[in-house]
Amino acid sequence: MALIEGCKHSLDITVPVAEVEKETERVVAEIQKKVKLPGFRPGKSPVALVKQRFAGDIRQDVLEKLVPRFFREAADKEHLEVVGQPNVSDVHFHSGEPLKFKAEFEVAPKFELGEYRGITVTYTEPEVTDAELDARIEEIREQKAEYVNEEPRPLVDGDYAVVSLESVSGVAEKVSQDELMLKIGDEATMKEFSENLRGVSPEESREFDVTYPEDYDRKQLAGRTVRFKATLKAVRRKELPEVNDEFAKDLGDYQTVFELKEAVRKSLRQDREHKAQDNAKHQLIDKLVDTHDFPVPEVYIDRQVEINLENQLRTLAAQGIDPRGIKLDWQKVRETQKEKAKRDVKASLLLDKISEREAIMATQEEVDREVQRIARQQREAVAAVRAKLQKDGVIGRIAGNIRTEKTLAFLFEQARKEAAKE
Repeated sequence: MALIEGCKHSLDITVPVAEVEKETERVVAEIQKKVKLPGFRPGKSPVALVKQRFAGDIRQDVLEKLVPRFFREAADKEHLEVVGQPNVSDVHFHSGEPLKFKAEFEVAPKFELGEYRGITVTYTEPEVTDAELDARIEEIREQKAEYVNEEPRPLVDGDYAVVSLESVSGVAEKVSQDELMLKIGDEATMKEFSENLRGVSPEESREFDVTYPEDYDRKQLAGRTVRFKATLKAVRRKELPEVNDEFAKDLGDYQTVFELKEAVRKSLRQDREHKAQDNAKHQLIDKLVDTHDFPVPEVYIDRQVEINLENQLRTLAAQGIDPRGIKLDWQKVRETQKEKAKRDVKASLLLDKISEREAIMATQEEVDREVQRIARQQREAVAAVRAKLQKDGVIGRIAGNIRTEKTLAFLFEQARKEAAKE
């Protein structure tokens, strides 16, 4: 056995003549049973004629049977954990001689775990100030706001205008909306609307031009100057609910404003705690990868590149972007992704080894909980979802993800936490 580089190895393998002849006879016999040659009954064609007529097929079949078998035997003998398929070359296959070939392949990396407890990370227990709590309560008030019709009068800044809007010119396909609500004079309202609707009374109409920026999110309007006819239907004011015990009761299982505020404070703290811990766990992974130097098989890296790209494409699709419409050199993209993929693979191998060392695993109860969560999300029966996940081989991945999260939680608990420097 020879080590080429990193995880790449090679083996020069020899198959004894007796094994070659035995396999050749078996292949010839199989072909003889099936072929029909002129002048001979099925299965009665002379062996010599079969060997002559089907020499290429016989050679291919013998190689396809012997090469994998003797490669596996040689790898097992050397106690090698082969990953991916071997690259076979230098094949020497002649009648009456041993079969010889060279196999180049990659093996799973073997490495020793360094120190993984007590890694220093930047982390501070999150706090929620009264001002932040008040701001969140104000957001909830805004969500519960009611818009009340005013007596008919001209629009002024701060009013909420309910308008019927239709395009007159400037776009190929007509734009219309029966009830559009705009806040006059607000920074979120395009200035042309505020300027032309200010002073308008209900049932009154105005025509005016609106120029949209090039990067406007509606492509139909981006970069265009569109003439609109707007008719005011109603003037409204926004009424915010008062923060009292009734307000708290309307929002859920709270009896008082104090209970509501404590629940909101807890929710904000948990959200920040989750984000802060996520950041610390990323630091842990980076430090683990940086302090463990070992080679990674190319086949692992290539597979991780594909996984990362698939995740990115799914994210684009979820945002309404068709990946097929993006003009990219995907081969170049793959090349730029390799270093990140290599670090991802190293992190995964390290976490697997730590979870094995610490006997961390997913329990059946934890896997069941996740299956139930997926079933609720998909609004399907738990048994049906479980059967589908098992068929698709996803249950194992779920257990693996749970084990990884538990391992990261363990590392975080063991880590030395330092406050960020001012």
